[in-house]
Formats: sequence, structure tokens, C-alpha cells
Amino acid sequence: MSERDMKGLRLTVLGAGASGAAIARMAAGLGAEVFVSDAAEISAETAVSLKSAGIRYEQEGHTEKIFDCDKVAVGSGFPPNTPVLGEFASRGINPVGELDFVLPFVKGRIIGVTGSNGKTTTASLLGHLLKAEGVNCRVAGNIGTPVADIAGTDSDYTVLELSSFQLHWAENVKFTGAIVTNLAPDHIDWHGSYENYVRAKAKLVRFVERGGFAAVQKRDAKMFENGGISTRYLTWDSPHAEEDIFLSREKASAVMAGKELFRFDETHLLGTHNMENIAMAVAAVDMLGLGAAARGSLVSYEAPAHRCSLVLEKNGVRYIDDSKGTNIAASVTAMSAIKGPHIVILGGRGKGENYGDLAEPLKKYAKYAYLIGEAAHEMEKSLRAGGFADCVIAGDMETAVKKAVSAARPGDSVLLSPACTSWDAYRNYKERGDHFASLARKYAGEEP
Repeated sequence: MSERDMKGLRLTVLGAGASGAAIARMAAGLGAEVFVSDAAEISAETAVSLKSAGIRYEQEGHTEKIFDCDKVAVGSGFPPNTPVLGEFASRGINPVGELDFVLPFVKGRIIGVTGSNGKTTTASLLGHLLKAEGVNCRVAGNIGTPVADIAGTDSDYTVLELSSFQLHWAENVKFTGAIVTNLAPDHIDWHGSYENYVRAKAKLVRFVERGGFAAVQKRDAKMFENGGISTRYLTWDSPHAEEDIFLSREKASAVMAGKELFRFDETHLLGTHNMENIAMAVAAVDMLGLGAAARGSLVSYEAPAHRCSLVLEKNGVRYIDDSKGTNIAASVTAMSAIKGPHIVILGGRGKGENYGDLAEPLKKYAKYAYLIGEAAHEMEKSLRAGGFADCVIAGDMETAVKKAVSAARPGDSVLLSPACTSWDAYRNYKERGDHFASLARKYAGEEP
């Protein structure tokens, strides 16, 4: 769509979350007549922003008003099986997703970053490295700033962190480059199957324009097909080809096409998974023909909070906040990437995964697991069936932290990596991580 197409367009936006509200504001600013509808209650802050933009809205249910439109746009988290979408289709109005609606108005070269885990760290680091090169770069998407909020702004590069939800709705978009940090089961409840989830993620590489680039895990290579682009595969094994991104434990460095990308001691990030994130970001900068200043800026990069973040170290015990670890793969990665025995806090609201898959990693890396939230009983049953018996239902975060502090010994790590969402007890993973950190400081003796 163009700005001319927006003038006088009657647009319905389904969903008043961050992406939906941003789409509505952008469209209204370009001259569209916008109506927003949400099945849930709209937050007071969002309601104020819609009113100030002259946008009409309804909440706690969809009425017939939504069909009085020329086009319907869906917020990125709007499920595809929602019955109201079928009603739109019966009226000849097909939904358009966030990326298809907004990206024509985003300037500069666009690099997409997705994956089951690590995408926020990788996207924010890539933006940091590009800015170190002196280029005008913006970072947006699932990372916090909705894509529509940067539409129309001048930028040489735009780095977008993209969820499987956003990519599910994408049909006709183009990217200069793509990074897929990894693939593991996630959001099965939303997509209906792991195959559908992977299909959504794979769209990112498929939408890279000819002459562009992609960086993916070697183990995930068969999931991605796109001719005409330069694809680099990340591996910890011997590189299959010179152009692979090769991480060496022996040399503690990352190499691509015979060129050292960085040494592990050039960053203060924790865990082998973060070495993969860094390698993909630095490789992307190199494939863009940049990189002279980027490597030197690794040391100044501060990772987003709640992603294997060290809260404190007290009496030889490290307290680590990985509240963003909201699926099984993320929790397994955190346990395997951080040295030493762990006491792990798990649980929250589940996402349709099999908790039995945690049993073997826990037997390998953990001394105890304390279980919290809605999933605690199901998780305990699955873990015990899988052979991990050192698990205790703690119920809530405070009880779990108190028990973990009492059980921890020098050399241990108390790790919050829940493998679940936070929505049963907290507004978001950030609030959950902050609560863990405050309790760790309180009961480990950091605070009076």
C-alpha cells in the first residue's frame, strides 16, 4: 500500500495490543478512517493514545461495526483460528498482517531476526554493532517498539525482531537479510503444531530478496530454502564449508570464511548460547560489508534484562535471572550454557509442551528443581515419570527462592528459567524476573 491508498481508507484493526494500536495510529496519521476492536479490555494507556489520535474503538467483544470497512488488519498476536476472521472472509474481506501492512512505509534496508530463543539479544546486539559503524539504524518489532511506530522515519538500516505470530501473517514482504537463531518447539498452542510453527519461522528466509543473506544454525539447515542468497551456517563442529560460522571451544573464538569474528573473552555475556547470538550478529555485519568498528564495541554492549542475567553472587552462589526462558528449549539452553550445578526454579503457565523433555537435562545439570505456578503439578508428574525425582512443588516464587537459598552451596547457581509464561501470576516475564531478583537479594542476605 502507498500513502495515497491510505487516504479515506476505512480500516478495521483487530486487536489493541502493542502492534494493533500502533497500526491504528499509523493508518490514522496517513488519513485512514480507523476503527479498533478488541475481544478483551483495552488498557487505559492504549485507550488514551487511540482517543488522542481520533480513533474510534470498542472493547470486550466484537460487534457488527467491525465489518463496515474496506480492509481489516490484524495485530501480530491475533490467532488465525478466531471465528471472526471466517466471517470477514465470507464477506470478501481477507485480513492483512502487521508486516504486510506496515513494511511498505519503513525506510532503509531491513534485517529480520527470529528464532525460538536468543532473538532479542541478537537483534539488539546487531543494532548496537551497526550504530558503532556510524550508520543510522533503528531496532523495532517484537523487541518492544512496534514496527508501525518507526514507519516513515529516516533510517539506513532497520533491525526487526520478529515473532512466529508476525511471520505467520506475512505474505508479501522483502528483507535484505535474515537471522534465525535456532528452532525448538514453542507456541504450539497458538500454531496448532510444531510444523506450523517452523513454517512461520521459515518465511523470514524465504522473503530475503535476491542478493541478500541469511545466517541459520547448521542443524536447522533443511528447514530453509531460498536460492539467490548467501546463507551462512553456524556450527560448533568442524565447519562443513569454509564460509560456515564456526565456533571453537578449543580456541574460544568464532571464525567465518577464515576470518576471526571475535574471541569469547571480548564479551561479558554468559553462556555458550550467547556466543552463538554474538557470532550471528557479527557475521551479519560482516556480510553487509561493514565490521571495522563493530567488533570493538562488543565490550560496551549491555544485554537486555532477564536473559541469563547475573543478579548477584553471594557466599559463592550465583543467582541468575532467565525469566525470558518461557519454553523448554530456552530452559535447557540456560542450564547447559552456565557452568556448575544448578538449583532451578520452573513453572508458570504452560504453552502445550511436554515437560518430560526437561527430565534428562535436569538429571544432567540440576541438583534440585522448585516448581511454581499453574503448571507445577503437571510438571512434577512429568519430571518424576522421566526419572528426575529431586523436584518440589513450592507454589509461589517467594517460597521457591527461600528454599533455593537454603539448599544452595558454594559453586551452585540458583537459576530462574521457568520454561513457562508468567501470565498466571505476573503481567509479564519482566515483572516475574524483577520479583525473583528482589527475593534473591532479600533472602541471600544482600539486603537488610
